[in-house]
Amino acid sequence: MELLHSETICEGHTVDLTVKRYRRADGTEVERQVVEHPGSVAILAHDDELVYLVRQPREAVEEEGLLEIPAGKLDVEGESEMECGQRELSEEVGLAAGHWQALRTIYPSPGFLAERQTILEATELSPRPGQADDSEEIEVVRLPVGEIDSVLPQIRDAKTAVALLLLSSRTATEV
Repeated sequence: MELLHSETICEGHTVDLTVKRYRRADGTEVERQVVEHPGSVAILAHDDELVYLVRQPREAVEEEGLLEIPAGKLDVEGESEMECGQRELSEEVGLAAGHWQALRTIYPSPGFLAERQTILEATELSPRPGQADDSEEIEVVRLPVGEIDSVLPQIRDAKTAVALLLLSSRTATEV
């Protein structure tokens, strides 16, 4: 597809809204409103016994306490995905990881949102408290690995569902 025109119609603190016109391979043209986002990382932090999740209010979906894997926006200039993941794991859960691996890159809502999110796996965990963001209200939740399948029906956050399903399928084949 070919981008024909792009115009930012609203600049926000976190995201921008653009109107884009495309020509598809068959020659048809379409116009789309796109929410521009700098991208993000999500961290599947676990050891042999526990997966580390966070519960936090998510006003955009009017949830008092959405259960999620730790995550953060790529909003620090020059910071890599890995550095962002390390910072967020420390800030949100108070942990560092000795081993990092990229698991999957997903598009949370590709119909209108230009966010690309990389799910990183963090293992070989150790304590490392970071500076928490004053605007965040986070509760750390330690989920036993053996309880992932029973918790999955309650998970409504897409990145968390994907990450836990990946881990669950891997641990099921290892048994």
